[in-house]
Amino acid sequence: MPSVAMWLPFYKICFKSQTACRGRFTAALLQMSWHKANANASRFGHSAQTCRALLYRRHGDPAQVVQLEDVDMPSIGPKDVLVKILAAPINPSDINMIQGTYAILPDLPAVGGNEGVAQVVEIGSRVKSLKIGDWVIPKDAGLGTWRTKAVLAEEDIIALPNDIPLLSAATLGVNPCTAFRMLSDFEDLKPGDTVIQNAANSGVGQAVIQIAAARSINTINVVRDRPEFTQLSDRLKAIGATHVIKEEMLRRPEIKQLFKSCPKPKLALNGVGGKSATELLRHLQVGGSMVTYGGMAKQPVTVPVSALIFKDVKVRGFWVTQWKRDHSNGDKFRAMLDELCSLIKQGKLTAPLCTEVGLQDYSQAVDAAMQPFTSAKQILIM
Repeated sequence: MPSVAMWLPFYKICFKSQTACRGRFTAALLQMSWHKANANASRFGHSAQTCRALLYRRHGDPAQVVQLEDVDMPSIGPKDVLVKILAAPINPSDINMIQGTYAILPDLPAVGGNEGVAQVVEIGSRVKSLKIGDWVIPKDAGLGTWRTKAVLAEEDIIALPNDIPLLSAATLGVNPCTAFRMLSDFEDLKPGDTVIQNAANSGVGQAVIQIAAARSINTINVVRDRPEFTQLSDRLKAIGATHVIKEEMLRRPEIKQLFKSCPKPKLALNGVGGKSATELLRHLQVGGSMVTYGGMAKQPVTVPVSALIFKDVKVRGFWVTQWKRDHSNGDKFRAMLDELCSLIKQGKLTAPLCTEVGLQDYSQAVDAAMQPFTSAKQILIM
C-alpha cells in the first residue's frame, strides 16, 4: 500500500451545507484503492512537487488531531496558479472547523486555515488577472492556508498590494472585512455617531475601532474584566477607541455619564451573546441596530420585549463568509479591499497584536490560540 503522503492530492472541498463543490479546495480520501488512486492521478496530472501542510483526519481537539505532513500537489492547470504561502493566522473559526462545530465543514482529511496571504510563483497559460510576484488572499473559506505551497484556481483568490505589511495582509481577509461591512451595511453612520461593541479586544473589535476612528465615529468598547485591564484600555485607546469599559459598567448608573460625551449608539456589534448582548441592546438609540457576528459565550441572545416595542431596535446577524460568496466577483469586494489597504498604507489600520510562529512549531501556536483572554493572534510563518 502506498504511503498516505504519496496519495494525498489536493481536491475540491464539498461543504456539507451545500450541494456542489466550491473552488479548488483541500480535501482528499485517505482510504483509496490502487485503482482509485491511479484514476485520481490521471485526473489531476502527475504531482509536480510536494508541500508541508497541517492536516486533520477527524474532528476533535486541534492539539490532538492536527499533524504536520508532506503532501503531494497536482500539476498547474491553465487557469491555476502556484503560490507560496507566506503567513496564515489561527482564527476562532479555524479552531471551530477542526472541532467540527463550524457552520461549514470540509470533507476529511483537510488542511486547516481559512485566511492568509500567499505570493504567486507560477501561473497557468490562461491566467489573466494575476502575475508572478502578486500577493493574493482567499476569496472564500476552506482554502486550507496552513501549508507552505498550493496550486489554486485563479477564481478562488484575489490580489492585494504587496507593499503593505505582511501581517496586515495575512489578517486582512476575515476580521477587517467583517468590521468594514458591519460599519457600512446596517446603519447610515455619520461623523460624530456612536457604535458600541463587546469583544472589543478581538481581531474584529480592533478593526472596528480603527475603521470607525478613520471615519470620525465614536466607539464604546466593552471588554471582560482582567488583571491587565488598564494596559488593555490604553492599547485600545492608542488605536482610536473613544471609551473602553468593563462589562459590569453596562449595568451601572455611571454609564449615563458616558453618554454626556457622545451620543447613544446607533449600532451595537455583538461577538459574545448572552447577557452581554442584552446589555448592549439596552443602550441603543431608538430605531438602532444590533448586529451579531459571533457567540463566544455560547449563550443565546435574549431580546427584551420593551426594546422591540418601545425602541423599535433591529436585531440582525452577519457572516462574512456568506457576504464574500455573494459578492466574490463584484465591484464591492474589490472596492472594500482597496479601501482597507488604503487605510493600512495611511497607518490608520494595523494588524492586531500578533505572535509569529514557525510552521514547525504549530502545536504551541494552536495551544496559545485556544487560551482564554488571548491578546495576541497566532500567525504561522511558512
